[in-house]
Amino acid sequence: MSFQSVSQGDAVPLFVIAGPSGVGKGTIVSRLLDASSRIWISISATTRPSRPGETEGVHYYFVTDEEFDRLIDEGEMLEWAYVHGKHRYGTPRQPVLEAQAQGLIPLLEIDLDGARQIRKSMPEAVQIFIEPPSMEELERRLRGRGTEDEEEIARRMETARGEMAARDEFDVRIVNRDVSGATRQILHLMGLDK
Repeated sequence: MSFQSVSQGDAVPLFVIAGPSGVGKGTIVSRLLDASSRIWISISATTRPSRPGETEGVHYYFVTDEEFDRLIDEGEMLEWAYVHGKHRYGTPRQPVLEAQAQGLIPLLEIDLDGARQIRKSMPEAVQIFIEPPSMEELERRLRGRGTEDEEEIARRMETARGEMAARDEFDVRIVNRDVSGATRQILHLMGLDK
């Protein structure tokens, strides 16, 4: 994985979206991408092997453990984490800088730990926390997806309580009462609501 060197200069800001599982982050991000061709979604690097149908540089940047170590050591990862204790995933810095240099608005959808790392590696990033109208509504949405069993719903709700406790760490908090309204608020923050 190699990227051309780009300096940040007066680039547009990076936007970070985080929030509890089930709050609607993925749906909001999809709506944002549909609303403007200026929004660029980051592609993660991972140490896991590619799966059938996945394309290098489209779905992920597939790298070796050694390459991932090098990217960390050289400060080229904005954030990273072990997932399921096995493989590492992270956001490479250079593609974000390249997108900014092209006048695109980089967008990351990441977890709380990743947002905290971004706060250190790229403190000028605009951090947005998406929250549910209530914890009861969040649980209703999780159940409505039909993708998690009772144990997983309980685990996600426990994680959500910790994430909600950290919401004041973010620059902006948006309550996702409805996806269209939340999407409009973010487009406004990005200056794309004209």
